[in-house]
Amino acid sequence: MFTTPHGDVATPAFMPVGTKATVKGVLPRDLRELGATMILANTYHLHLRPGEDVIQKLGGLHAVMAWNGPILTDSGGYQVFSLGHLAKIDADGVSLKSVIDGSAVRFTPERVIDIERKLGADVAMAFDHCPADPTDRAQVAAAVERTHDWLARCVRRHREHGAEETGQALFPIVQGGVFEDLRRRSVESALEHGCVGHAVGGVSVGESREHARTAVEMSAPLLPEEKPRYLMGVGTPADFFDAIERGIDLFDCVTPTRHARNHRAFTSRGEVNLRNAKYREDVAPLDPACACPCCRDYSRGTLRHLCTSDEMLGGMLLSLHNLAYFFDLMARIRAAIASDTLSALRVEVLGAMEGEAAR
Repeated sequence: MFTTPHGDVATPAFMPVGTKATVKGVLPRDLRELGATMILANTYHLHLRPGEDVIQKLGGLHAVMAWNGPILTDSGGYQVFSLGHLAKIDADGVSLKSVIDGSAVRFTPERVIDIERKLGADVAMAFDHCPADPTDRAQVAAAVERTHDWLARCVRRHREHGAEETGQALFPIVQGGVFEDLRRRSVESALEHGCVGHAVGGVSVGESREHARTAVEMSAPLLPEEKPRYLMGVGTPADFFDAIERGIDLFDCVTPTRHARNHRAFTSRGEVNLRNAKYREDVAPLDPACACPCCRDYSRGTLRHLCTSDEMLGGMLLSLHNLAYFFDLMARIRAAIASDTLSALRVEVLGAMEGEAAR
């Protein structure tokens, strides 16, 4: 259990991504009813538009998102990686170009913490350097040292803002690519600051699933069990089981909503592509084992019509369903951990992932 100023989060837990202060196509009311406890927003994008000062004047992220539960803000470090062609990194920080209008943007560790304070999230992520190639030792080693230096500056600024009084937690991010000694070094640096929780980063940057799993194996067991361990940007059922078995507590990913907008659904019988012609006259629910509004009120044939007609409702309904699937899976995992049946649940769930394709 992870306790925040806006409520407790039973772990393991999945956090839907609301990059620009909204989970695409899903009302906050629906998120609550589906089982969401904590959601994520992005510092870089909100800094660009509408700006942290506007967010603060509107009452902070909780008011803007109409969400009274816990919120985590990513620091923008991933955007430095993903927008590498627009970014220039130096010892002090990063110079970027806005993806909106091309204007200059300057991020330093102190600036990022200032922005996150104004946004008002329950958890602020430290500003880190995510290397582009996790297998390039020289590049990863430089990123690790820079991440350590920036973390110390983030911690100082966070404390200057009276973090203990506001209740906002700061999570360091462990880097190190696929190198065990660099991962260990990064963990040691993160633990020096006595933070409330920690994140494992650099495992969602295009590397192989095997490399990602190895990075988690190297990092998570070294982090304190009594504090939440967050794996950034990972979100498939197989990934969840791999990471939870190694001690991870929190996850975020755009997978459920992005898949939905591409008309793909996770179900108890495997993944379903709703554009497939075989569903044209299918009167069955998307997933007979699911009680979400999508499965309760619409047939596969109707959903296929909405998707092939590019109706907005199709993606919205599938977003509801995919999120319901993820939240239900996490609840089942928590119960399985309590009853020591996680291995059996893994076999059941992952075995079903191929089921629909075989039909």
